[in-house]
Amino acid sequence: MIATAQHRFARISARKARLVIDLIRGLPVSKALNVLTLTDKRASGMISKVLRSALANARQQDAHADEDAVRVAEARVDGGPMLKRIRARAMGRAVRIRRRTSHITIVLSDEKKRG
Repeated sequence: MIATAQHRFARISARKARLVIDLIRGLPVSKALNVLTLTDKRASGMISKVLRSALANARQQDAHADEDAVRVAEARVDGGPMLKRIRARAMGRAVRIRRRTSHITIVLSDEKKRG
């Protein structure tokens, strides 16, 4: 493991963010950034920001960390706490709205992908 970065309490559901994070798992960082640039999902902007942060952390620890040599070793999205809101409905009723959040974690490594 070289470096890690997290975005906690991201205002997107984990299910939507997992669609994008599955695209970059195991890729070199340069290719992963290209994939995220071309992906037309809202989560791709958040994930690319976390990926660039992890790359900056890797360069801080090891000056020889190159975009082509470093891989996305681990990329996961965990569910965060829900913000609970109330919406008024007909005949005096109310329904609960759950605004979901997520925690995005990316770990970079200089090892070759095993498996």
